Amino acid sequence: MNWNDVYNSKVVDIEKVLSIVKSNQTIVVGMTPAEPKLFLRNLHKTANRVSNVTVFTCLNMESYPFYMDKSFNNIFENASWYFGQSNREAVKAGFGTVSYVPNNLHQSGTNLLDSRPIDIFVGVASPIDKNGFLTLSASVVYEKDIVEQAKNIVLEVNPNAPRTHGDTHIHIKDVHYVVEVDYELPQVELVEPTETEALIAQHISNLIEDGSTIQLGIGGIPNAVAKFLTNKKDLGVHTEMFTESMIDLFEAGVITNKKKSIWRDKFICAFAFGTKRMYQFVDDNPSVFFLRGRYVNDPYVICQNEKMVSINTALMVDLTGNVCSEALGTQHYSGTGGQLDTHRGAVKSKGGKGIIALRSTAKGGTVSTIVPILPAGSPITVPRQEVDYVVTEWGVAWLRGKTVRERAKVLIEIAHPDFREILKGEARKLQIL
Repeated sequence: MNWNDVYNSKVVDIEKVLSIVKSNQTIVVGMTPAEPKLFLRNLHKTANRVSNVTVFTCLNMESYPFYMDKSFNNIFENASWYFGQSNREAVKAGFGTVSYVPNNLHQSGTNLLDSRPIDIFVGVASPIDKNGFLTLSASVVYEKDIVEQAKNIVLEVNPNAPRTHGDTHIHIKDVHYVVEVDYELPQVELVEPTETEALIAQHISNLIEDGSTIQLGIGGIPNAVAKFLTNKKDLGVHTEMFTESMIDLFEAGVITNKKKSIWRDKFICAFAFGTKRMYQFVDDNPSVFFLRGRYVNDPYVICQNEKMVSINTALMVDLTGNVCSEALGTQHYSGTGGQLDTHRGAVKSKGGKGIIALRSTAKGGTVSTIVPILPAGSPITVPRQEVDYVVTEWGVAWLRGKTVRERAKVLIEIAHPDFREILKGEARKLQIL
């Protein structure tokens, strides 16, 4: 069989793909590095003939027209597992075209499949090989699960998409349409940590032992942590997101993956997001294994790694230990993502640690992020009964096994000094202290 002939028979232009979009459909697209830019940039062109089209996305990399126009209300809905800047802007403007999907990452795809049929999947793929296989490239958070159930599979085949190892392969015979593209994958540059981020990262690094397996979340603080791990030995990686800082630690001999309890000698991740250098590193790299998010982020898988350390960030923590990482009151900001997944897995691990990190103040130092109670309507991302370590630039509070009174005391100790007396007074009013 000449698989290139099969491939060529499925190559179409974007207009053909748009023609299969119908009213009342559910469409799912790949996330972040696997976001199909050409399709999303053009979807709004179907608005004159469709209605009630729901498009599931996760952390949009661009501001796409189909949800950034109030006139598209009731025509398109962007259902997002994790808000980006453009989602927040659309909600703030009152367009009515965006809605958040509450989820834990490891259940995002399977929960969606339980709730409805999927009409179209559109993702990004690396080019075909001699055996007829493409890969879903840099993300299989939910993509592989959706691909196996979707009625129509469309792939934007991109020479810039790395060919990855793991559970990423898809055969051309199982693809309905191919659109050939040549755009750069979205990139996020590593920046030098701020003084506050560096202080937080240093506290975190002191909690990480040699031989630990680590998970780093997204943002400046997790990236800063890597700079303070250069004196560690034999670290392993089991993480939702593969980042560029992991390459630096691998090249420095800090990450070896040799002490991991499961998947020894492998980086385990569900997606990768970084610079062109990082995409080149994961390209055809057998040491980096991309596995489905429902496996990678399953707490019962994560906890099989001894000395598992999960590092995530938060917006607020209340004096009893409740963590809010995704909203400011009723104003939705980001998403749960894999935070609760990885935190639970780390806490259940033998010798493991679940770390929540945050700056002690926000809005230019005018408000404390350690608060007496969370603002009304705030979702609890990590409930207090599961919280382990909380870290600010002022130190580390270990909450595991502590009473509410003990928690309040140690959390106030790591709050910004300008707010400690206020917090003590509020804690007394709440009869916590």
